[in-house]
Amino acid sequence: MADDFPKIVSVDDHVVEPAHVWERWLPAKHRDKAPRVERRGIGTMRHVGGGTYEQTFDPDGPQADCWVYEDLVYIHKRHVAAVGFDRDEMTMSPMTYDEMRPGCYDPKARVDDMELNWVEASLSFPSFPRFCGQTFLEAKDRELAEACVYAYNDWMVDEWCGDSGGRLIPLPIIPLWDAELAAAEVRRNAARGARAVCFSEIPAVLGLPSIHTATGTRSLPRARRRGRSCACTSDRRRGCRRRPPTRRWRSQPR
Repeated sequence: MADDFPKIVSVDDHVVEPAHVWERWLPAKHRDKAPRVERRGIGTMRHVGGGTYEQTFDPDGPQADCWVYEDLVYIHKRHVAAVGFDRDEMTMSPMTYDEMRPGCYDPKARVDDMELNWVEASLSFPSFPRFCGQTFLEAKDRELAEACVYAYNDWMVDEWCGDSGGRLIPLPIIPLWDAELAAAEVRRNAARGARAVCFSEIPAVLGLPSIHTATGTRSLPRARRRGRSCACTSDRRRGCRRRPPTRRWRSQPR
């Protein structure tokens, strides 16, 4: 009976980036300053707004795996990797990768979970970089931030989506601080099969309207939900609901 119902194409999922993303995909010269994961004891944590938290650390507190990048310490929280927990347990409690369902960060396990959940294809937004890469927009070292964007996209296209047979749809991010760099990254990823890109809900704030001119596109239709967008470069009428091609995305580490 269930086989009579079409599977879902989800355009609003998230991925929890595995700890090796920037260690593996960044050029060697940047790796000593790359985002890295550390396990820390957490004292208190309160969400202020956007990507801002008030937080303290206590070696004897609950353990969490944290991304450390420049002055930022991003704590993994249960509500970001909530699968497997009851609704009442989907809180801001700190957590480690060991406590997450592997499908949060492992592409093969994600496809297995999609099969259980009757999902045909999935487009996943970032977690640590935030919805469209604001983490790198706010960084101090722009050269490193730019390299981190490219490394994330290489991981996304090749490792996260590469062996999924088209079931995991690549969703790259762009350098939000420079329209020409952003346009070049849109083209680079489009050339290897990526048909969508994350960008701000209000790109004018970032000075990015000229991305349409820079990429030679008249319009990039968007699939919106709660402050994030993906610009789909496929059929305008179908947007992100288009069934993805069955293929492998392949690139090489930079």
